[in-house]
Amino acid sequence: MADLENGLFSGQAAGLNSADPTVSFRFTTAIVKGEPNQWSIRGGNAQSGSLSTFYSGVRSSGYNPMHKEGAILLGVGGDNSNSSAGSFYEGVMTSGYPSDATGNSVQANVVAAGYTASNSTPFTSGARVSIQATTACCTADYP
Repeated sequence: MADLENGLFSGQAAGLNSADPTVSFRFTTAIVKGEPNQWSIRGGNAQSGSLSTFYSGVRSSGYNPMHKEGAILLGVGGDNSNSSAGSFYEGVMTSGYPSDATGNSVQANVVAAGYTASNSTPFTSGARVSIQATTACCTADYP
């Protein structure tokens, strides 16, 4: 889902788009892109395979035109809290509406990076995982 400030969206309306597949990959690639009255969500397994398009269509009422403020904060919602349920390793903001071929190229590079977990325990949907920072400034920054 995409946080569009006034709610989480996985399609034209806020909330769950029942046409979207459920994903439970240990590492996930997620792409949200938009242009005037058009936006899409694409995603896939960051360890293997290609991207799928979960939604591609018109924007919700009140979101066309968008009024972007030019920032990307991964793992922080509009309330500026640190209550994200996920961990984000990389992020990027692009200009324009990248083609699906561009997204597929990004996915191929992500898969080639070889993300792996440090243990062999499979990911369990809903499980809580704690990751501790190892840089000197931030070793206390983990739940």
